[in-house]
Amino acid sequence: MKKKMLCLALFGAMGLAQTALAQDYDDRWYLAGSFGYNFQDNSRQNYNTPFGTIGVGKPLDSNWALELNFNGQRARENHPDSGLHWSQYGVDLDVLYHFRKDGRNWDPYVRAGLGWQHNREGYFFGATPMYRSSDNVAAVFGVGLEAKYGRYGVRTEVGARFDDYGSSVNAPSKNDFVDLLASVGVTVALGPEPIKAVEPAPAPAPVVTCADKDSDGDGVNDCNDKCPNTPPGTTVGPDGCPVPVTIDLRGVNFDFDKSKLRPDAVSILNEAVTVLKKYPQLRVEVAGHTDSIGSDAYNMKLSERRAKVVYDFLIKNGVDAGRLIGPHGYGKTRPIAPNTNPDGSDNPAGRAENRRTELNVQN
Repeated sequence: MKKKMLCLALFGAMGLAQTALAQDYDDRWYLAGSFGYNFQDNSRQNYNTPFGTIGVGKPLDSNWALELNFNGQRARENHPDSGLHWSQYGVDLDVLYHFRKDGRNWDPYVRAGLGWQHNREGYFFGATPMYRSSDNVAAVFGVGLEAKYGRYGVRTEVGARFDDYGSSVNAPSKNDFVDLLASVGVTVALGPEPIKAVEPAPAPAPVVTCADKDSDGDGVNDCNDKCPNTPPGTTVGPDGCPVPVTIDLRGVNFDFDKSKLRPDAVSILNEAVTVLKKYPQLRVEVAGHTDSIGSDAYNMKLSERRAKVVYDFLIKNGVDAGRLIGPHGYGKTRPIAPNTNPDGSDNPAGRAENRRTELNVQN
């Protein structure tokens, strides 16, 4: 078995353990010990032998746990009258997953681990007994059953150890060995038993009245809304009913070829500010216009400047820019009065009306 494959198996299992969420469980450190029988790989040419482990573990949550285990066994070679042994001991870091179910005190589990194993193989060189030692990677896999009795646990487990030992005298062509393991063991939790968390009683649901509801979203609560189900965007009064809203800017006119507000326009714009503040849901377009004298391009720029003057005035006096669309200039494309008389002569009064700015209600 390749070392890289063993590493990936262990690290993958550890990664899964780290993703588990914290729950209500016994998180105490514990000691673990086991005694069992090691069915040696036939290639070792050894007799099967007892083995033992001792270790320490820590639960990660109600299902996952990590253990550090030390193992040891001393198998006698099955050559007649050799009297030699193959000593083995090592350490491995294991990940355990318990398949727990409420209402029972026993649970199956699986184990996967990776670690270090020391081998000391005895052999004869002529009539002289010799020994060869090696340190190598080993992986452990197993399945078991654990019963819990308070701080104590009882286990029974079967598994296998994959030993990456490639320098055996008895099996020179063998790159690794697989020993089968069967054992029984105990665990002992350390420290006082944890106090289980008591979930607090759920807070009472808040009492919701019509004063807390605005079913049609018009800004008036259901208790005071005398016109329910108002269409979105409708301007309503304090009783929730639609109100007619008009913003008359007649009189906000400009001198010829000018974009500066005249004194007589300021009072009209102040009235417009009052209306906009009274109805905060109202949105308007700020539009500028000119008379017919001059080129289209020039008048378009001039109308934009006139709209910008009114736009800035509104913002300066407390109207939120998010409620204003524009400023837009329409040049001489939207006259409200004739720029010329029927006989084709100039109409100064009509042109004066066309040099204006409007607030066009959008809702």
